[in-house]
Formats: sequence, C-alpha cells, structure tokens
Amino acid sequence: MAEVKEFTLPDLGEGLTEAEVVRWLVEVGEVVAVDQPVVEVETAKAMVEVPCPYGGVVTARYGAEGEELAVGAPLLTVAVGADASAPAAAEGSGSGGADGVVAEADGADAAEDGGAGETSGAVLVGYGTGAPPARRRRVRPTPVPAAAAGQVNGVASGYGRHAVTPEVPVRAEAAEPAPGPVPVISPLVRRLARQNEVELRTLTGSGPDGLILRADVERAIGAAGAPAAEPSAAAASAPAADAGEVRIPLRGLRGVVADKMSRSRREIPEATCWVDVDATELLAARRAMNAAGGPDAPKISLLALLARICTAALARYPELNARVDTEAREIVRLERVHVGFAAQTDRGLVVPVVRDAHARSAESLSEELGRLTGAARDGSLTPGELTGSTFTLNNYGVFGVDGSTPIINHPEAAMLGVGRIVPKPWVYEGELAVRQVTQLSLTFDHRVCDGGVAGGFLRYVADCVEQPAMLLRGV
Repeated sequence: MAEVKEFTLPDLGEGLTEAEVVRWLVEVGEVVAVDQPVVEVETAKAMVEVPCPYGGVVTARYGAEGEELAVGAPLLTVAVGADASAPAAAEGSGSGGADGVVAEADGADAAEDGGAGETSGAVLVGYGTGAPPARRRRVRPTPVPAAAAGQVNGVASGYGRHAVTPEVPVRAEAAEPAPGPVPVISPLVRRLARQNEVELRTLTGSGPDGLILRADVERAIGAAGAPAAEPSAAAASAPAADAGEVRIPLRGLRGVVADKMSRSRREIPEATCWVDVDATELLAARRAMNAAGGPDAPKISLLALLARICTAALARYPELNARVDTEAREIVRLERVHVGFAAQTDRGLVVPVVRDAHARSAESLSEELGRLTGAARDGSLTPGELTGSTFTLNNYGVFGVDGSTPIINHPEAAMLGVGRIVPKPWVYEGELAVRQVTQLSLTFDHRVCDGGVAGGFLRYVADCVEQPAMLLRGV
C-alpha cells in the first residue's frame, strides 16, 4: 500500500519565514521524481524552484498561485511506495490545503524518501542528505466503527497532518468538536479566525477528514453577523476614504525593503557629505583598458572601477567597513570587504553582493558584477548572493539624477552614491574647459567615525576618480 508523505515548505535560509507561490510545476496525479522541482516560489530575496525530496504521485497541492505560505506549511503530498502509480483519493488543488490527506513518514532511513532506495540530493532544511531524519511514529490507519464515522479522525499536531482511513468516509459531520489539536492546515485560515475572534474548536470542518476550511470560518463569521476580514489584505476591511485609491500590501520584497529602510533610519544616526568630481580621466582610463584587452576580451565596466576604488579607500579607512553591535555596544570592524551594489529590477530594488571584493582585480570585479546583474534581472539570485555585504555602492546616475542622500543598507556603516556623469564647465589646469563631471555622496554612520574619517575617505575616492594613476601606488 502506498504511503502518503507530506512535503512542507522548507527553510530557505537567511531568516526567511514565508514565501509566495508563483507557479506550480506539477499537477495533482502527476508522477514526480526525487529532487524534481515542483513549485516556484518568491521569497523576499529571490525566486526559488523548490525540489521535492520524495518520488511518487502528487496527491494534493496546498496554496494557490499568488498565495503566501509560512515556512513549515504544507506544499504538497506525495503517494510513495508500491501503489504510488495510482493517485490517492484526495485529488485537486486549492488554497490552504483542502484537497489532500496525509500520513506521517516513519523517518527510519533517508533512503526511504524516494520510495525505492532513492535518496534526495537537494539541500533542504529538514530534508537534507547528510544525516537520517528524526524518527517519527508512524500513524497507521485503523478501521473506525460506523457509529464513529462522523468524528474527526487522526488529527496530528503541527500544520494539521492527519492519517488516511480508507475504510470510512473522511468527511466530518460531528455536531461537537473533537478534543485535541484543531484540524486546520492553512495558516491563512487560522489568521482569519483569529482576526474575527472565531473559536476554531467550535467548528465542524467540511474538508477531508474533518479539516476546517476557509469557507467554514467565513460561515461562522457570517452567522455571528461580523464582516470577514481578508487575511491576505487586512487593509481591505478598512473604509476607503477615496473610491479611486489603490492599496498595495507591504509584503514580499517590498515589505522587506520597507522594514530594512525603516530600521536603518530608526537605528543609525547617519550623515552625508558630497563632492563634485572630474571623471574625465577615469573614463579615458577605462577606454584604454578595454582597448588593450582586444576585441574579444571582456570589457571592464565603470561600476567595477568605482568598486575597485572603494576597496582601496576602505583599506585606508577601515572604520567604514564595519557595523555596530547595539546590544554589546561595540563597533565591529570587518577584515573582508563584501561590496553590495544597488540594482533595480522588475521585482524592485535588490542589493547583490560581490564577495571578497578587496581581493579582486578590476576585470574580476567587472565579470562578477555582470553575472550578478544578470541574475538579478531574471530573478535567479540566491539568498546567499543577497546578504552579507559590508559596504554598498549605489549608482543612481543611471536614473539620470545628479545627487542623492541614500539610506544606509543596515547594518553597514556607509554607502557611496554616484550621480550621472555629464559634460560641464570645469576649471582644468588653470583654464575653463568642458569636462565629464559627476557628484559623489557618502552617507555614513556617525557612531563608527567622525567627519574627518568620512571626509578623508570621500576625498581619496574623488582623487582616484580624477587621477586613476593614484591606485598604482598601492599595487
């Protein structure tokens, strides 16, 4: 007999607690292999294809496209074993998990996850391959007398895992709630009940095996005469001041950006200094580098040269490659330089990270910046490529603006902003000339240094932009 296993949304790392279902890659009734991608989700940091650690037949999907699921919430169930070629009785897909019933895995050996000695190679928290999973007690199906057919059967703890009992119908019709854990899988249903003060234990679920669905909660809300609050858009329950207004939930990437920016402004006493710079020689140096490399050599970008200048400046002024440990009341100076750079994408603003930028040449920096920019645009950046920066470079000149006072990328201590490079009148070698001029602005955490250090850093960067040969002193 096939065993139905539940695959929950794994911990995707970097402190992420939820993800939005973007696109299902499998259908109910479809046969999947071990480590086959089954769903594409969007976290606050990246688009991720999630592989399933089990091989078998998909019996249920949980979460509609566009719905947010918490880490640990069910994604799908898979019938694993000798009878896995036949889909389980619970078919179809839906939001919040109304269309499948689940049996616990015994977890005796990691090789059993594939159903035929096959082992998952996917690196998923809770489904890894390095060690066998924690042993769990198998919930075995037991015949239920007809008199008890209306009771809620076999509901387990967690996200409402429950056992299949083929001998009896699984639709609950009990007049009073069963003791024990509440049979609810969907965190959205729990939130809806909590917002409307509905006691879930008083409800009789209309889903498989007595599962409480969103419709059950909404009926209870309607019976009480209270309007149902939308868990995915709580603001929709508030009266609209203007019929033409549009409300956009602060969630996903936009929500993370909002939280991070607010925290930065709340915690960091930032200050900004700026200077106009003649970038004519830097542009000429870039042209010479690319010409020397030949037509087939990769081109060095202007952003790569600016990043190289910043790493040289941070070597002179390490106070700015730091963060503040507020709990310990300590300034933590960092030996390695990981340069983040702001990149605008269709999903919003992201900050990919070039690791160990201090150890890279201009050519290596250019190559890595290009790779990360491409990954940012197609949404394939991993969470690890979006975290851990120690200093950020923000080229807002691509938007056609001259200056800005950027918000520090918490918990870093500084960010350099670069405006557009445009021809302007400039006094050069004692005479008025038309030069390529840009504005550099440095926003810094005033806790890690005073204005002298910040001014020295910015002046060194400006001098290297005006005279790139200065970098040769450190070679």
